Amino acid sequence: MRIQKYLSLQGVASRREAEQLIKDGLVSLNGKIVTIMGVQIDPEKDTITVHTKGLAKKMTVIVNKPRGIVSSRIKSEGKTIYELLPQFENLDIIGRLDKESEGLLMLSDDGVIAKAVTGEAHTIEKEYVVSVRENVIPGKIKTLEGGIVLEDGPTLPCTITNMTRHSFNISLREGRKHQIRRMCDQMNLTVTDLRRIRIGSIVIGTLVSGGYRRLNDEEVAVIKGEK
Repeated sequence: MRIQKYLSLQGVASRREAEQLIKDGLVSLNGKIVTIMGVQIDPEKDTITVHTKGLAKKMTVIVNKPRGIVSSRIKSEGKTIYELLPQFENLDIIGRLDKESEGLLMLSDDGVIAKAVTGEAHTIEKEYVVSVRENVIPGKIKTLEGGIVLEDGPTLPCTITNMTRHSFNISLREGRKHQIRRMCDQMNLTVTDLRRIRIGSIVIGTLVSGGYRRLNDEEVAVIKGEK
């Protein structure tokens, strides 16, 4: 197994981060600094050490993104999350929200977190509160829960709870572009408000619109374990 793949599978770093650690001379194999990218190792026999002492600690923050703010660095698309919170310019967006949606957004420089939340093999559930103009009909909700066919393929089954006449909570493990809006459109439901309130074990709670907080070590460890 390649050493950077091993580090990624162990949750030490993403593959890209692992490659950078090797380039920086911070990875040793059986006591010797690795100097060749892609060196093969035997996880059962070899000892791999990452020398991270003195390196800046990774940071992950959650933000309650207001409606009208763009999850992007491209200013031509509108006011960006980085214009709202310029102190986090060095962090990447994890789990984008479209401009007209609001709620829980993650910013991080931790590739393992990014992989856990948005990687191809991720299983972390995301929960949204959806308000619609039309009456919420149980038959349509049941159809949504079972999965429907969109133009880019069938959706996975999801869970819908807390139904009222014009709103419901939906939890799903996918993250396609405008997925919930497209699912509702398929059921002739017009979305008037869409808000993400949870990513895995992390909930938005009482975080005010435009507010943010840094995740603690325990919360980060849980997210990495949920992947």
